[in-house]
Amino acid sequence: MEQERQLRIGVDIGGTKMEGIVLTADGEAIDLIRRPTPPDSYEEVLAEICGLIADLQQDRRLKVGIGTPGALAAPSETIKNSNSTCFNGKPLKRDVERRLGYEVRMENDANCFALSEAHYGAGRGCRSVFGVIIGTGTGGGIVVDGKLLTGPNRIAGEWGHNCIPASVRDSIKADRKCYCGRWNCIETVLCGAGLKRTFAETSGEEINAAEIARLAANGDQPAAACLELYCRQLAQCVATVVNVIDPEMVVFGGGLSNIQQIYKLVPKMLPEYVFTDNVLTKISPPRFGDASGARGAACLWSLEE
Repeated sequence: MEQERQLRIGVDIGGTKMEGIVLTADGEAIDLIRRPTPPDSYEEVLAEICGLIADLQQDRRLKVGIGTPGALAAPSETIKNSNSTCFNGKPLKRDVERRLGYEVRMENDANCFALSEAHYGAGRGCRSVFGVIIGTGTGGGIVVDGKLLTGPNRIAGEWGHNCIPASVRDSIKADRKCYCGRWNCIETVLCGAGLKRTFAETSGEEINAAEIARLAANGDQPAAACLELYCRQLAQCVATVVNVIDPEMVVFGGGLSNIQQIYKLVPKMLPEYVFTDNVLTKISPPRFGDASGARGAACLWSLEE
């Protein structure tokens, strides 16, 4: 019975798949289930989430955490800012709880990534961790003393929708409109589509971020120059966060975090933009990669609860 009390369920809801795990006290993921996310139907997604949780529960009653695209709006507790648009405006947390008959905890997937890496991953043992998402979008989460920082608006860590620094604006050819309706958000430069656009501006050719990274690794000069510029832009934008919260560790996640040049170049470039003589903040790839979301969702419940 004591061992069962140390188990927690974590569910990560993605645009194309959802993953559920049972997490042990030492961070091992067991009883993993992956299922496709039903497209465009809120009721079908809701039913699939609850079915997955029920399958993980078996005959137990474990604590459940859920990571979602978007965030819970206050005070309505409805989903906002989700790129899976069927969730927006819906009371997903309340609907899941109503169907299951017990409380669940729910957070933005970037926050769950940060929690996972802070508790069991690259940031383990650090008092403060900034988990960065650079992929289809750009987001992040902040963990201090093992606890997630959310804030009254539940947008802590959403650096992707800050405006780019002036030094980054000088490195692009034209202003960029963000999907959020604002101009020159950090996301417009650092997400995959942003890197693709920068390469098109500098070379005249349109290829995706993965191909740019592959060409650069094989010695292609235009790709290498573009990737070096991207790393400088990344360092400039990360520095704005380091200057505010001064984290011990910055962990990169998302598809672009697989670009190995980031971990060679960004730590060298960061000191140019951080307000200190000696930058002690560490930069790291994620330990768990795509598996971080479900782990972090389980960590929404502490072992003591």
